[in-house]
Amino acid sequence: MKKFLCLVAMILMILSAECDAARRFIIDTDTAGDDAAALILAAKTPDIIIEGVTVVAGNVDLEQGTRNALMSLEIAGANIPVYKGADASLMARKFELYSVFGKDGMGDADLIHPKGKAQKKPAVDFILETVKKYPNEVEIITIGPVTNIALAIEKDPATMRRVKKIWSMGTAGFGPGNATPVAEFNVFKDADAYKVMLDSGVPVTVIGLDLATAGTLIDAETLNAMKYSKSTEKFLAEACGKYLAFRRDLLHEPNVALFDAVAMAAALWDDFVLETETCHASCITAEGETHGQVIFYRQNITYDTMITFDNYNVEVVTKLKADDFVPRYRAAI
Repeated sequence: MKKFLCLVAMILMILSAECDAARRFIIDTDTAGDDAAALILAAKTPDIIIEGVTVVAGNVDLEQGTRNALMSLEIAGANIPVYKGADASLMARKFELYSVFGKDGMGDADLIHPKGKAQKKPAVDFILETVKKYPNEVEIITIGPVTNIALAIEKDPATMRRVKKIWSMGTAGFGPGNATPVAEFNVFKDADAYKVMLDSGVPVTVIGLDLATAGTLIDAETLNAMKYSKSTEKFLAEACGKYLAFRRDLLHEPNVALFDAVAMAAALWDDFVLETETCHASCITAEGETHGQVIFYRQNITYDTMITFDNYNVEVVTKLKADDFVPRYRAAI
């Protein structure tokens, strides 16, 4: 009996050590089709701990985004708590943007019938409590407007400085925007929040729109084949149906760009990110044509105006192992 108890204790110690070594994540989302793709990838990734998913209004309203997140996790077979966050931007600005994923954010294909419910605890409280519990361990992946993150920073900046890293699917990177010629959707929806995050002192790694290069795009033929595959792929293919139609009919691109899933892969796959640049990032919050633009000043580059900074606050991902994305993503989910 004594030997058995010692063996049990040893197993528990090993499991505890493995748990302590695993990376801990919070995923902050405004769940539409590409967010769902990212959530499923994270849920299907072994050897990480997803402490919870927080939801913000963005692609869709807060209630719809919460249902979408719950359904995506259920499709992935994951029992991960979901928390409701902000239902409006930090400064209560209103910007009506066209939803490329349909009214429900998931292709208007009658996919969203979750059995579970969101937790009662507010998202900001959950974020702060988790960071306090695991200081310098928690990584936050933001794949929507960062209103929840900004609210947590404003409520308890000292605690949020104990976040290990924020991975941000946001900005246009060094390319064009999609909300405007210079602004990306997530930042445009709440530029004030993005500025708060950039100015917080928390390490931020940015994965911008410009990283959705040819290798990361899922073509129409592959997406159609996914409809006849396993439940996760079928779910995603149907959720992205309207998005595919939008890109084909208006952009003349017969494929889908899963920006959020690419950002999730950058955070989760150690060998996926090939190059980054250290920059000072400045977010334009003033109303006007440049609202939501994020300007990147590269370190070690001298500009004609001789602008200098004492803080280079982001790492911008500039190159990925892009051609690996689609086959590796499909295998992972």
